[in-house]
Amino acid sequence: MTSKAPPAPRLHDLDALRAAAMLLGIVVHAALFLLPDHPQNPWPVRDAWADAVPVETNPYLHVVFVLHGFRMPVFFLLSGFFTAMLWRRRGLGALVRHRLKRIGLPLALGAVTVVPVCAWLFRALDPVRYGGFDLVLWPFAWVGSLYHLWFLWHLLLLAGAFALAVRLGVRFVSRAWWGLLPLSGAALFFMEEQVVGADTADTILPAPAVLGFYAAFFAFGAFWRERGLPIQFRWALGLLPALLVAYPGSLWFLLAEPGSAGWAAGAACEAAFAWLTCFGLLGAFRAAGSGERRRVRYLSDASYWLYLAHLPLVLAAQGLLVDAGMDPALKLALILVTVTPLLLAVYHLGVRFTWLGTLLNGPRLRPP
Repeated sequence: MTSKAPPAPRLHDLDALRAAAMLLGIVVHAALFLLPDHPQNPWPVRDAWADAVPVETNPYLHVVFVLHGFRMPVFFLLSGFFTAMLWRRRGLGALVRHRLKRIGLPLALGAVTVVPVCAWLFRALDPVRYGGFDLVLWPFAWVGSLYHLWFLWHLLLLAGAFALAVRLGVRFVSRAWWGLLPLSGAALFFMEEQVVGADTADTILPAPAVLGFYAAFFAFGAFWRERGLPIQFRWALGLLPALLVAYPGSLWFLLAEPGSAGWAAGAACEAAFAWLTCFGLLGAFRAAGSGERRRVRYLSDASYWLYLAHLPLVLAAQGLLVDAGMDPALKLALILVTVTPLLLAVYHLGVRFTWLGTLLNGPRLRPP
């Protein structure tokens, strides 16, 4: 009779970084209505200010590009790390069951609740571009788009690929896995959108280049865990060349012709920006402290719920404020300081200590 493995010590700095990557997604979505109209940004709400100012002087474009350039790479890197750690501690079968429970079930629930509401709001806010909404098709809106829940589908696919690789005898210990760094740049070369970071891929059928890009970070996370690579404080210095060299280089080549040498140089700059930021943030969060802080841990737990539920509220708030005569920075701040505390209150009162909280994060004991 085998005994159950004791719980692994919680890696608080990595938990905090993963939560930060998820919460920054709310900032990205809240800022999208302040970007100019463009076929590659079909957001249903558009502030008139965004089309009135020159693109090069729009600060929110850089906010979105910077966050989009590193946020999901960091998240998939950490997901690969924690997937390998869970496999080593509990075994392959337990890993598959855990991922189906913590990722698959929330995705299924969100697909028939949150996604239809997003689909309705997209059509209500921009009926010209998105047309009407048939209530008969309400439960099947996810067929057309998973909206912000696309990352759960990609995580399921990558977790399944990891389990299959382990079953086939693949081990994530060879130094050859360092080749994933340039391979991610090759994946970016085949992107089609002129943005910093990966293309949008919110459909059930994933784009090969996008899935391959995030797979590089996921697999490197598994390699990092298997090799036991120690996090160095000095990695935080990588944030300087990321922001001062790699990111401007990405912008410089954004308007290059797809498939050209300039496009390849831009892909290399974008990949460098993503990796330098990933390593830099790992070092920065480790330097900030790996001990437990109750408020940070609470927010880490809440971040999953906040991200899953935020988009309908963000869209509704944008629709209410888009025509308000106020500074765009104030509009963005109002959306963030209204939506986030509201979702935190719902989390504490109706999610954290319920079956839904257990599904998302495991059981949490109500304080006496």
